[in-house]
Amino acid sequence: MKVAVYPGSFDPITYGHLDIIERGAKVFDKIIVAVLVNSSKKPLFSVEERKALISQATAHLPMVEVDSFDGLLVDYLHKRQANVILRGLRAISDFEYELQLASTNRQLRPEAETFFLMTSNQHSFISSGMVKEVAKHGADVKELVPSHVAMALAKKFGRE
Repeated sequence: MKVAVYPGSFDPITYGHLDIIERGAKVFDKIIVAVLVNSSKKPLFSVEERKALISQATAHLPMVEVDSFDGLLVDYLHKRQANVILRGLRAISDFEYELQLASTNRQLRPEAETFFLMTSNQHSFISSGMVKEVAKHGADVKELVPSHVAMALAKKFGRE
């Protein structure tokens, strides 16, 4: 069974993330979407809220599991008996950072492979940070995130 871990903050999940998950589901038998618990960041959504939003967005994909982790990704891979890290690339600007991460993970866990997917063109400009900024100012984000995520954003920003 080919298992891939798709790590990230997913604060919130966007159509760009879903594009990577859906396309990865055609390659791997199972994808674990792993929400990173990072105490140094101040996310808009709690870990449990992010997991719930992701679960709802991926409900149509039975091979997707949603989980969370803290610490090193390579330790989480070992715990979950996975050796593939799934990552999305939006633009060439993502590549240098992702190459550093992949190289470090490979150094720490030589059997770990990083599988890169280019985000589809229609989603290549979307980032969670941009979505939050747009939603904060009351703009419509329904073209950027699933409707349940747009509603959760509106609620967070007092615009329900």
